Amino acid sequence: MKSILIIGMGKFGHHLCKNLIDLGNDVMIVDKAEEKVTDLIYQVTNVQIGDCTDPQVVKSLGVGNFDIVFVCIGANFQNSLEVTSLVKEMGAKYVISKANRDVHAKFLLRNGADEVIYPDRDIAVKLAKRCSINHVFDYIELDDEYSIYEIALNKDWVGHSIMELNFRQTYGVDILGVREGDKTNISPSADYVFQEGEHLMVLASEEKINALVKHI
Repeated sequence: MKSILIIGMGKFGHHLCKNLIDLGNDVMIVDKAEEKVTDLIYQVTNVQIGDCTDPQVVKSLGVGNFDIVFVCIGANFQNSLEVTSLVKEMGAKYVISKANRDVHAKFLLRNGADEVIYPDRDIAVKLAKRCSINHVFDYIELDDEYSIYEIALNKDWVGHSIMELNFRQTYGVDILGVREGDKTNISPSADYVFQEGEHLMVLASEEKINALVKHI
C-alpha cells in the first residue's frame, strides 16, 4: 500500500483514483473545481479544493509525505508544467505527469517529472497492435523488442505437453503461463498438457509472435 496524491481530477484522474483505491492505496485528491471531486469524497483519504499553480496551496498539501504525486492536468499544459515544477521543488519524492504530446513530455521531464505518461497514445498503440495481430487477446510491451502476449491455443496443441511439442525450440518463444478464464497457471512445467479453451501467455519478439500466430 502506498500514499498517493493526485492533482487534477478529470476523466483520467477519476479512473486512476478509483483503481488505486481498489488496490488498497491511501489516496488524496486535489482539484480547483469542487464539482470534480464531490463524487469521491467518501472513497479517498482526503480531498482538497485549490489551484495548485499557487505555491501556498502546494505547500499546504505536504507533498513530501506522499510516495507518488500524479499531475493529471491535461487541458492546460502551462498549468501542468507549473504544478510539476512546484511539487518537485517542494519535496515530492516521485512525480508522474500526464502529457498529450512528445514536446510536452520533454519539458515536463526537464522541470521535475520523474516519469511521463501518455494515456491516450498508449491505449491507441495497444489497441492498434492487438487488433492487427490475429489471435492476440492482450499484450504488455516490455521494451522495443519484446512483449508478453496472450494468444489463443492451436487446436492441434490440445492433449500434448509443452515438452512433447518442443515449444521453445519450435516457435522461439517462452511460455510464461497458461490461462483459463480468470485463472492463470504461472510457469507451467514441461510436462504440462494443454487443454481446450486455454490461452497462452508468451514472451516473444514481434517477429516471433507474428510467425507463431500463423499456426493458430
